Amino acid sequence: MDESAERSLFEAPPMAEQERMVEAILFASADPVTVTELMNRMPHGCDAAEALSLLRKRYEGRGVNIQRVGEAWAIRTAPDLGFLMQKEVIETRKLSRAAIETLAIVAYHQPVTRAEIEEIRGVSVSRGTIDQLIEMDWIRLGRRKMTPGRPVTFVVTPAFLDHFGLESARDLPGLKELRAAGLLDNRPPPGTAMPEDEDRPDDQPELFGGAG
Repeated sequence: MDESAERSLFEAPPMAEQERMVEAILFASADPVTVTELMNRMPHGCDAAEALSLLRKRYEGRGVNIQRVGEAWAIRTAPDLGFLMQKEVIETRKLSRAAIETLAIVAYHQPVTRAEIEEIRGVSVSRGTIDQLIEMDWIRLGRRKMTPGRPVTFVVTPAFLDHFGLESARDLPGLKELRAAGLLDNRPPPGTAMPEDEDRPDDQPELFGGAG
């Protein structure tokens, strides 16, 4: 094999071809993909980060975008078109009021223990509520707290961020948006206590409805 032929084996494909590779990987992947994972799948010498950046620009203004999900990337519906998928989301992701409140507390206070969730809500949290959110892959066990008993904590997952179109928990809506959605207004008045969690169907599932 001559020198030029040998060199061609280690030359990276043209950037346009690298963009196509990134697009194919993201399209075929059920879960968001990190830049490292892209690099591992692409030929030697490829610049996955650069190809991804160019691909993101190419998708701007389209019906789907290249969206960051935590430390990974995925092809997702453009945020302004999420209403087209709202009916399916409400039908398949209907949560009880208890589950929505628990999920909100975990998202805004993570890492948070079960005792802290109960203290914030003012009512006990049933095991079923926690189990449901874990089974949906919206929360997971976090690190143990360095307090007596070393209680486990709960944090939201990349799947949660992906479903609600967030890059990180820092992108959660503020108090104004929550009040507009009715979440804060519908909480029990201070001092109201209930003996245990009530997993009744939520009247407004869209409070945490996303465009995922």
